[in-house]
Amino acid sequence: MRLTIKLFALLDFISIILLSKQFLGIITHLNEIPKETLSQIKVILMLPLFISLFLSAIELFLLKKIGFITYYVQFPFRLIVWIFSIGFITFLPELFNLGDGWFNLLFKICFIAEFFRIYYTIKIYKTLFKSIA
Repeated sequence: MRLTIKLFALLDFISIILLSKQFLGIITHLNEIPKETLSQIKVILMLPLFISLFLSAIELFLLKKIGFITYYVQFPFRLIVWIFSIGFITFLPELFNLGDGWFNLLFKICFIAEFFRIYYTIKIYKTLFKSIA
């Protein structure tokens, strides 16, 4: 159980590493964000979500309650902005020169896996903090 939460923290650290370049690109080119509302919403949501990944990763690794709460708050925004815990698997088709169909399949797996993660995070939270929850 504790190992599972530490794995989730590691996945958040991997997300931070993979998003760093994109985050820096957004920060340095804020004036170049497309004018479409959806693009602007995604950028506005991505910035605080990226920063909150540090909090969730560190606090989950330390098994602190704030890490769980941070992840609960992040969850809907992760789905909107497409920052998935195992999102790195979507790079596999690019790495191995596979077709676009693989990306679509892996993307769906990432989406489903995020629901499994929230389920197990809640279940573990209730076990770890059962006197409070």
